[in-house]
Amino acid sequence: MLKEFKEFIARGNVMDLAVGVIIGAAFTSIVKSLVDNLINPLIGIFLGQIDFSNLVFKIGDATFKYGAFINSIINFLIIAFVVFLLVKRVNKLMPKKEEQPIVPTKEEQYLQEIVDILKKKA
Repeated sequence: MLKEFKEFIARGNVMDLAVGVIIGAAFTSIVKSLVDNLINPLIGIFLGQIDFSNLVFKIGDATFKYGAFINSIINFLIIAFVVFLLVKRVNKLMPKKEEQPIVPTKEEQYLQEIVDILKKKA
């Protein structure tokens, strides 16, 4: 079982996933800081208020903090947009892979020749 576990961990996909998760977590904190410290105050200048966390309504003893939910949606949309712009920029910087033309095998060539002959006879 230990040997199987070593083989599983040594696979490239598992290591790539681990690196992606670690970098994603670090990147999330950077983007959250960007949103909280730069973008939200900028939006606040135009809207007058960006912090909706004090918006609540009560039914009986239950308090529903819908303002905090609105803040989370706004933060998500801003973060998603920033990530979109980053991915778009990185895709432009990365070299594009050239697509290799599909070369048919000998069998496929022979089958195509047979099909062509049958079409001529019909």
